[in-house]
Amino acid sequence: MKKWILFLVCSVFVLWSFGYSDAAEYAGSESCFKCHPDQFNDWKVSGHPYKIQKAEIAKTWMLPLPKGYSWDDISYVIGGAHKKSRYMDKKGYIITMTGPNKDVPGKNQYNLETGTWTDYHPGEKNKKYDCGKCHTTGYKKEGHQDGLEGITGTWAAPGIHCEACHGPASDHAATGDKSKVKVDKSAALCGQCHVRGNPEKIPAAGGFIKHHEQYPEFLASPHKAMQCVTCHNPHKRAQFSIKMDCTTCHSKQADDFKGSAMESVGITCKDCHMARATKSATAKSKTEGDVRTHLFKINTDAKASMFYDEEVNGKKATFAKPFITLDFACLNCHKNKDMKWAAKKAKGIHKYGKKK
Repeated sequence: MKKWILFLVCSVFVLWSFGYSDAAEYAGSESCFKCHPDQFNDWKVSGHPYKIQKAEIAKTWMLPLPKGYSWDDISYVIGGAHKKSRYMDKKGYIITMTGPNKDVPGKNQYNLETGTWTDYHPGEKNKKYDCGKCHTTGYKKEGHQDGLEGITGTWAAPGIHCEACHGPASDHAATGDKSKVKVDKSAALCGQCHVRGNPEKIPAAGGFIKHHEQYPEFLASPHKAMQCVTCHNPHKRAQFSIKMDCTTCHSKQADDFKGSAMESVGITCKDCHMARATKSATAKSKTEGDVRTHLFKINTDAKASMFYDEEVNGKKATFAKPFITLDFACLNCHKNKDMKWAAKKAKGIHKYGKKK
């Protein structure tokens, strides 16, 4: 893993030679580095630049390939930074068949955290790549990037670069005029990508919230009046981006929690209020995915259910309710207990075991 991270960091310096060639209004992230080195360095080791990348760069990341394929068969790699990687063939279609004869459905998504292959749309023919809106910079829905028929749309650069959020900034880069660059600190900006369809619904599947649903979760949470950047530095990788913790606002709960049994064993606010109820690539158990939820509110009713079904366009769809249930908040650690036990313990939990 350490070797892979080293390759990842080094390879970022050649990212620019594979983008920004067809859109003069995009200056490129290298231009930002000249005046904003700290933000640039934070960004380059986050997941944003690696949402999609050309094979000639991605092959330096020491990623394994689906069985039956060589790098000569690959045009782009989707992801590959922290969670998972998927692969596109020379026509730009997402690979869904693997094996020596490329006739085995699935085993086409590599999960980096577990080192295992799983299925993504196994066997689906001509699976198009239509995720450019949230995976690239300067995306336009018309045309086919690099003339590849399997890709919907074109872009100025693969991956989420500075100008994906700040807008085309060639004028700003040339003059330094701050009025020539967009600085949008609203949650809605993040919500352009951290959402799947209707932001008033929280899509779920397989007992977990689907990945990239932070925005609809946020809108359904008690924190909806805040902004993402209130707590996060948007340039950094999520787990290193927290600039303000819960105690800043929740001082009463923090005082109650201090000296409690929960605090003494290393439990923090996020372990319960931001349980891993979301799955991007892998799940360790029925109540532990690999992404923390932004719902925050815990429903302490032992009979509460976190998910519900409804019909959408004639098909059953699953969605999450605006709260975390006790199985995710409590039973992921207390595996030998049940919901009734958790509901009872949840009352006054911030002070539990605290000496009076």
